[in-house]
Amino acid sequence: MPLIPGKGHVGDNIREFRQGPTFAHTEANFGKERAQKQAIAVALHNEDESTGDERDYAKPAHTGRK
Repeated sequence: MPLIPGKGHVGDNIREFRQGPTFAHTEANFGKERAQKQAIAVALHNEDESTGDERDYAKPAHTGRK
């Protein structure tokens, strides 16, 4: 399934995932909600890779507390 790189195509990529066999397999095994979350996560990750806006997902978020 080809994904379109760039910021403006996240919605298109999510729709592409929802029509593919991977979404159907994940939905059958884990439920529709988890399959939708996975489609969103992959589309956002593809956006990060294509634009160079890499996030450090392993780093904890700063909460403002010391």
